[in-house]
Amino acid sequence: MTDQATTATKKLFIKTYGCQMNVYDSQRMAEAMGAEGYVLTENQADADMVLLNTCHIREKAAEKLYSDLGRLKPLKAERPDLKIGVAGCVAQAEGAEIQRRMPIVDLVVGPQAYHRLPAMARAGGGVDTEFPAEDKFEHLPKPAATRRAPAAFLTVQEGCDKFCAFCVVPYTRGAEVSRPVSRIMAEARDLVARGVREITLLGQNVNGWHGEGQGGEWGFGRLIRNLAEIDGLERIRYTTSHPNDMADDLIEAHRHEPKLMPYLHLPVQSGSDRILKAMNRKHTAEQYLRLIDRIREARPDIVLTSDFIVGFPGETDQDHRDTLDLVRKVGFGMAYSFKYSPRPGTPAYDRPEVDSAVADARLQELQALLTHQQKATQEGMVGREMGVLFEKPGRLPGQMIGKSDYLHAVFVDAPDAQVGDLVRVRIRASSSNSLAGELAA
Repeated sequence: MTDQATTATKKLFIKTYGCQMNVYDSQRMAEAMGAEGYVLTENQADADMVLLNTCHIREKAAEKLYSDLGRLKPLKAERPDLKIGVAGCVAQAEGAEIQRRMPIVDLVVGPQAYHRLPAMARAGGGVDTEFPAEDKFEHLPKPAATRRAPAAFLTVQEGCDKFCAFCVVPYTRGAEVSRPVSRIMAEARDLVARGVREITLLGQNVNGWHGEGQGGEWGFGRLIRNLAEIDGLERIRYTTSHPNDMADDLIEAHRHEPKLMPYLHLPVQSGSDRILKAMNRKHTAEQYLRLIDRIREARPDIVLTSDFIVGFPGETDQDHRDTLDLVRKVGFGMAYSFKYSPRPGTPAYDRPEVDSAVADARLQELQALLTHQQKATQEGMVGREMGVLFEKPGRLPGQMIGKSDYLHAVFVDAPDAQVGDLVRVRIRASSSNSLAGELAA
C-alpha cells in the first residue's frame, strides 16, 4: 500500500464556533488538510485530527473552548496519536497559553495563518499566531472540483480598523485587508461552476472592501456589479457591514442590481449618541437613520437587520430609551441583541459595568420590541410572491426548504423540485422563525 493510500484514510473532525467567517475558514482548512489525505467525518470519536475553530466575540469564549477540550481528554488518553488543534480567534488571543493549560492540544493556529496548518500537522504541532505578510488565500490549495451546495460563502475582506471599544476583532483578525479582484472573481466563477447559485460575500467590515481592477480602483458596489455578470450566479448577499462604509456606489447597487438581494445587516449597537461615542462607533443615531432613509429610497422593499449591545458601561435609562426609540423608527426585520460582556484587551474592558439585573431588564425590553417587529415583518410577507432557493429537503414527503429573497427560511410543498432550484413561491403562512408557501402558478 502506498503512502498516499494510507494517508487517504485519515479523518478530520472540525467544530466551528461563531460567525459565517469561521464557517468559510473551516471549509478552507478542510480543503487544505484534504491535500494531506484527510477526509471530513461527523464522528469525533473516529477522527485522526480534531480541530476546534473558535470565535472570541461572545462572553466566555475561552471558557467554552477549555470546556470542550476537557471533554476531549478521555479520547486523547485512549488514542495518544490523535491530533488536537485549536484555530480561530481564541487561538489568536490565547496563543501558547492554550497548550500550557491543556497539554492535550498539539497545535494552535490563528485565523491569518491557517494556510500553514498542513505543515504544522506534518511537524507534529506547534503554535502559529503571526500575521504573515503573504496572502493566506494564495497559499491554500485549489478546492476540489466537487459539487457544492447551492449557497456558499466567499471571504473578500478580513480584519477591521474601526477599533470599537467593545470589540476584539482588530486584535484577533488584524488590520483590514481586501482580497484582490482577480482572486475573488476566480473563486466566484469556480463556485458557480460547481453548482452554487447564491454567494454571500464575507468580511469583518465587508463593505469597506476596495481593490484594484480593470479601470482602476474598485469600490464594493462595483465588485458586486461585476460578480452579477457571472452567468449562473443568481443571488448576491454580503455581511457584516459598517454604517460608515455604506458608500454611494453600494447604495446604487441596491437600487439597480436585481441579483443583490433586498436584505441588509447593518449593525448600529445603540441609539444613544453618548453611548455610540463611548463605543467609538464614529457615527450618530441621526446619521444612521438618515442612511436608512437613503437605502430604503433606493430599495423600498429591503429588510434591515442589526446588532445591539445592551448595558454598555455608562449606559443610563435615557440611553436605553434612545435605543428603543431608534428601533421603533427603523422597524427591523430581525436583530441580534446581547448584554455587554467585557473582552480582555479592549478599551472598554476596565470600565465600570452596568448592574447585571438592570442590563437584563433592558435586554428583555429590547428583545420584546425586536421580536414584535420581526413578527410584523414576517406576517407582512403573507400573500406576497417571492423567489426561494431550495437548499435541502424537508422532513415531510415532497417538502423542500429554502431561503427567500429576504433570507427567511421557507417550507414549500414541491415534490418535483430539486436542491438548487430557484422558484417563485407565494407565501401563505408565517411562524416564529420561518414562512410556509406554495409554488406560484
